[in-house]
Amino acid sequence: MKTWNRSIVWILFLTVAFGQLFPLIWLVDFSFLKSSDFFGSAILKWPTSPEWINYTNAWIDGKFPKYLFNSVLVSTTTIVLTVVFSLLLGYAFTRMQWKLRGLFFSIILLGIMIPIHATLIPNFAIFKTMHLTDSYLGLILPYTAVSVPLGTFILSGFLRSLPKELEESAVIDGCNIYQIVFRIIMPLTMPALVTIAVTTFISCWNEFIMAATFLSKDSLKTLPFSVMNFAGQYSSDYGSQFAVMVLTSIPAIVIYALFNEQITKGITAGAVKG
Repeated sequence: MKTWNRSIVWILFLTVAFGQLFPLIWLVDFSFLKSSDFFGSAILKWPTSPEWINYTNAWIDGKFPKYLFNSVLVSTTTIVLTVVFSLLLGYAFTRMQWKLRGLFFSIILLGIMIPIHATLIPNFAIFKTMHLTDSYLGLILPYTAVSVPLGTFILSGFLRSLPKELEESAVIDGCNIYQIVFRIIMPLTMPALVTIAVTTFISCWNEFIMAATFLSKDSLKTLPFSVMNFAGQYSSDYGSQFAVMVLTSIPAIVIYALFNEQITKGITAGAVKG
């Protein structure tokens, strides 16, 4: 009976795993097809001769290296700002005593409920006036503003699980507030910081609507624009589009796989102990 139950569990796990991996399999499969092979009822079409030219087109005609640099720059800057602001805000809300602390904490957390695209029009009006459109800051600022509330929430829960005696000992040893935060607190909260960094990266890596609204210069465009380079009014190069999407998804898959354990620790520690 135990063997039968174990087999059912394994079948269930394998089914779920296949369901999770199927979109990636489908994406890779279609990236090797000709554009004329896309039409039909088959879910998967294994090509007789893989079209490697799709990846060449994605790299060259899709301007992948240039857009990759822009995406890495915007994502890295957003991650650094989000981590720093979340750490400072989380420490201020959990360790410091000041008036209206609860009110401001609630205001910050309201940002979790506001979708980034709900701020599209007002942000565009403000950035247009401040001449921040067609600049990296036009993407970095809203990406950071949307990511900080969730980061503050995660870090606040994590910080409440840390004993205050560590900071009291640091004060006795002569540490100032910045040394306490960045030398004592920051290493201890690394699982939460990694969680914030990865979630921020995933949220801004593939974002397109805000980037398409704020950016018109080709030199500043990010990776999602690479897909649009193969879309025409009457026809599109679907094979190259799928190749771009495969190349774009690789960094996100690798980063999530490398830091999966840290993400789990950061979320569970903040949720259980907070």
